[in-house]
Amino acid sequence: MTSPSPLNWRFSQVFGERSPDEDVENIDLISAIEFDKTGDYLAVGDRGGRVVIFEKETGKDVVERPEYRYKTEFQSHEPEFDYLKSVDIEEKINKMKWCTTLNGSLFMLSTNDKTIKLWKVKERKVKKVKEMDHGPYVSSESSLLSESSFVRGESKSSVSNGHQLEWIDNKGTNMSPSNGQNVGDAAFARCRKMYAHAHDYNINSVSINSDGETFISADDLRINLWNLEVSDQCFNIIDMKPSNMEDLTEVITSAEFHLLHCNLLAYSSSRGFIRLVDMRQSALCDRSAIMLQDANPRGPKTFFTEMVASISNIKFAPDERHILSRDYMNLKLWDMRMSSSPVVTYKIHEHLYPKLCDLYNNDAIFDKFDCCISGDGSHFATGSYRKQPQQAASRPRRRSSLSNLARGLYRQGNNVSDTGTNEISCDVKSKLLHLAWHPKTNLIACSTRNSLFMFYA
Repeated sequence: MTSPSPLNWRFSQVFGERSPDEDVENIDLISAIEFDKTGDYLAVGDRGGRVVIFEKETGKDVVERPEYRYKTEFQSHEPEFDYLKSVDIEEKINKMKWCTTLNGSLFMLSTNDKTIKLWKVKERKVKKVKEMDHGPYVSSESSLLSESSFVRGESKSSVSNGHQLEWIDNKGTNMSPSNGQNVGDAAFARCRKMYAHAHDYNINSVSINSDGETFISADDLRINLWNLEVSDQCFNIIDMKPSNMEDLTEVITSAEFHLLHCNLLAYSSSRGFIRLVDMRQSALCDRSAIMLQDANPRGPKTFFTEMVASISNIKFAPDERHILSRDYMNLKLWDMRMSSSPVVTYKIHEHLYPKLCDLYNNDAIFDKFDCCISGDGSHFATGSYRKQPQQAASRPRRRSSLSNLARGLYRQGNNVSDTGTNEISCDVKSKLLHLAWHPKTNLIACSTRNSLFMFYA
């Protein structure tokens, strides 16, 4: 690949900006960002289970720098409680993926830890009463109240673990269509299907196949293949669960379908491996996987080696040949025909190697950074920490998750002492975890806390 020219990035837009000293609730933190294939729509999910959709502005010169406006939002997931396992199921949106647009309607998948939902977003004409045939006993005050309540949005429960936004027309029998006046279009979301009860562990990935008919969902140990039209059954294509859980050495961290070939997919692991599978070769795909691994990792093996090697995100490049991966320390570009080492390694957090003990103690070492690729495949982007310190939020509580167990964090004999005395050179509480690249132009949408920022080049 030829070396591309550097890009000059400039600020474009911001949504949800707050002052640095203003408190932000945990449910307002952005947890997922996704452009559709055209770049006309941008979806943003948060820890409160909400999905907000932005639409590209039209009608003015926005060719070089697309600008977006708010379109609609809906509550995708609600908090639940698993009575069999006695655990809470968060409403947090883990991943979102746009599906094929049909008949002018938008379709997208969204998932929390356990349940995937297919949403249909469609625009409808909104009317407002212009004239009414009042009865002799209807006062002007009642008339105004009737008119003001005619057009309003109601939250109507339609599916378990979530609700849709329905439009309720409170028309009286004395109103005729000729008495209505168009006041604009409004978009409404409806849950069309729910894909549930197929994952024992938390879902970390959802990927739409290029055939437009199937998708995969991945948790720590399994990857399932679904048909979009069938919500009550799926096919388990990868199962990494050992017969004895004490033999567990790695977990699945991310999974993606190839951009063009519907039979190819890749998934990454907590040990820093990427496996390529062809669904035509075997029903259980992990038996025929080609493994990409770095044969020359940095430095000697330590307690933190597998922790920082865990891959948090992978992306197929548009050239059909390369894969981009992000672990805690590096951004790596892989050639699918070269399994022994990455083509190039971009060192993101090299300066943090001396501070791994401190990063472990404050849980920052478990942060999962996304990566993204430009539409032409010539540029890559990922997030990091803010270099200048600012007011830090309260310390989150560490969880003994399956991913941590696979890395040996809580096994006997692995005692870690905090030998670091100096402060970390960056603010690990101010971080950019989620970002997405516009598919057709050099525009990046990224988030920090509850704010969505857009930059263009």
